[in-house]
Amino acid sequence: MAKKMMSGGSRGMLGSWSFLVGLLLAVLLGVGLTGPYATQMYWVVFLLGIVVGLLNITSQEASAFLTAGTVLVLVSYLGADVLGSAAQAGLGLDSLVSILQSILTLFVPATIVVAVRAVFGLARN
Repeated sequence: MAKKMMSGGSRGMLGSWSFLVGLLLAVLLGVGLTGPYATQMYWVVFLLGIVVGLLNITSQEASAFLTAGTVLVLVSYLGADVLGSAAQAGLGLDSLVSILQSILTLFVPATIVVAVRAVFGLARN
């Protein structure tokens, strides 16, 4: 990603900043620091995920991103599920569950966009 920031021009910078801002907003959402703007912030994180998928991942990186993205999505989902059960038992893990769910809001659209682009690339060849 650092190479892209230096050589990708404004498109690479937009994709890189979208990823960083999206991750930061996902953590802020998970911790609960967005207050009454949580719904709007989820939409912003979702849209940033789409931008990351469109601008930040090249066709050469698609396979590695899809592998890592799929693992991250599955582990975040399952982790939120397991930790959610533990949080209901009174272990105080609500913030961690929310952070994992917010990360899903960023990575699910990015992974779907990259997967669709990869499928279209394969169909073209």
